[in-house]
Amino acid sequence: MQAQAIFDGIERLCSKRDELNRQIQQEEGEKGRLQHDICVLTEKLSRVNESLARRLSVRADFDRTICETKGAYTKILESCQTLLSVLKKEAGNLGKATEPGRKDH
Repeated sequence: MQAQAIFDGIERLCSKRDELNRQIQQEEGEKGRLQHDICVLTEKLSRVNESLARRLSVRADFDRTICETKGAYTKILESCQTLLSVLKKEAGNLGKATEPGRKDH
């Protein structure tokens, strides 16, 4: 009887060990899949970071070009206003000089 109890105890321990071994294998498989996923995601992250850096650089170029263009446009508008004022003044002077009956001498 005692031998059977000992044998049954050993069988239970072996069964528990087998179940634990199955769980260990499952977790090792999960660990392997997760490590693979991490490698894939790390590579994707690297590519996204590189693309983002290029796009940020291009956006900065756009911002600089827009700023410079707006500045040039403002200067053009100011020059147009000045030219228009001069043109109106000169047209007025020419109009007075060509009025009938006006004597300059």
